[in-house]
Amino acid sequence: MTPAAGDATEEGKAMRQVLLIDLADEAEAIARYEGWHAAGAVPEAVVQSIRTARIRDMEIYRTGNRLVMVMETELGFDPAEKAAADAADPAVQAWEQLMDQFQRPLAWAAADSKWTAASRIFSLQEQP
Repeated sequence: MTPAAGDATEEGKAMRQVLLIDLADEAEAIARYEGWHAAGAVPEAVVQSIRTARIRDMEIYRTGNRLVMVMETELGFDPAEKAAADAADPAVQAWEQLMDQFQRPLAWAAADSKWTAASRIFSLQEQP
């Protein structure tokens, strides 16, 4: 996971990160992926690694085989620090290897990343 800088929320105390990835375009694989993400199905060690990294909230949405992850992170969130911690955590590595069978980086993704950061191009709050 290599999020971009993100956008500060109104309170200025958190950042919103939006990332995208595709899934294998197979109904069975998509169903299995969703099953792995059901409430209580994600390994506790993986959930704890997310919370420890100063990620306040995380949601994943799906349309077809495209996933969108929305993260709310504390201002001190460091994607490089999270990546290093993930690389050193056997439980997270096992989870990532499991997810690799389902996930497909976007065609324009950087060679070393899975999820691709989206750039905000519109904000209603910035409109007159």
